[in-house]
Amino acid sequence: MIFSGEFVNGIDLVDVCLWAFMIFFVWLIYYLQREGMREGYPLEEDPSGRQEAPGLVFVPPPKSFNLPNGRGTIEMTYGKADTRDLALNRTAPWAGSPFVPSGDGMKDGVGPASYAMRADVPDLNWDGQDRISPYRLNPDYTVSAKDIDPRGLPVVGLDSRVAGVVTDLWVDRAEAIIRYLEVKLDGSGVQVLLPVPFANISKSRKRVEVAAVKAEHFANVPRTKSPDRVTRLEEDMISGYYGGGTLYATPQRQEPWL
Repeated sequence: MIFSGEFVNGIDLVDVCLWAFMIFFVWLIYYLQREGMREGYPLEEDPSGRQEAPGLVFVPPPKSFNLPNGRGTIEMTYGKADTRDLALNRTAPWAGSPFVPSGDGMKDGVGPASYAMRADVPDLNWDGQDRISPYRLNPDYTVSAKDIDPRGLPVVGLDSRVAGVVTDLWVDRAEAIIRYLEVKLDGSGVQVLLPVPFANISKSRKRVEVAAVKAEHFANVPRTKSPDRVTRLEEDMISGYYGGGTLYATPQRQEPWL
């Protein structure tokens, strides 16, 4: 007998396919909603910080994540909450009201100077080697003859005062680009890192110009624990410090334009 579209009497193949698709689609929505709640939940009330009850339906189960380069595994349900006590004061009691720094915004890491609490370990390449490393440990890297080598050039802040001199370059070995300039500060001899996006290497003036901060601010740039390595957390803290200078370096920058 030729198949007429029925498995047995009263069961239609079209109905079976339709219901199977609907069941799968509902399950997919539930799964994506549940997995999407691993970060940013449970919700918190803005003024008080009170956490909303997570509910019963969409709570994701614990999940194990394998870390690369033999750094073990971590198990979590929700992403780790940021519990830092930030040096900020609310300008009004209602939700969504702006905050103002209660101290030095650049040092306290708030506003444009804020940073994420990344893992305090170096970023590694696929082979387990440090991704970002100074030139002195990588003799095969050189500066193109078409570009000016910033090593030996003075570094000046937005006040046109000299903060120090560039002593080395830190290269991203995964992408073969320079990420940081190493600056030796005048007077103290302390070495700090300067992210390349904040540096303008002037060929005509033969100096490195930094518009984000003053010369005096270089003394408070977050340090690295190792002279030859930088961790993910340290990278965020350093970039956040210079980013904070774009607003907090001078009182005039914090005033409205209009």
